[in-house]
Amino acid sequence: MAPGEWEVTARVERFVEPALLLALRGGRSHGYELAERLAEVIGVESVDYGNLYRLLRSLEQEGIVSSEWDDQSEGHSKREYELTDSGELLLEAWVESLRQADERIAAFLRRYDERNPT
Repeated sequence: MAPGEWEVTARVERFVEPALLLALRGGRSHGYELAERLAEVIGVESVDYGNLYRLLRSLEQEGIVSSEWDDQSEGHSKREYELTDSGELLLEAWVESLRQADERIAAFLRRYDERNPT
């Protein structure tokens, strides 16, 4: 491959988890609303609902998220999700970890820019 032909996508492993926790921090919400919030947080057009619900179930089993059915809304019942106190603590831990990663990435980019001025 010639220089400039590489396509690289930087990923933060498991980033969808803290993004979902942040979306849930916006208040109690059902799946469709959460999908919209999550897409906004991670900067994509849409999210995979199957993956979203699998992650929500997993987080609920861990006590990070709680849910209950909302029978008061118009139309059919909707399951609503919210962060537990443990979920808030996990979000704080993620934020600290992401801040540290951000500092390492910023240092990397500064070093690169110092050696490759434009």
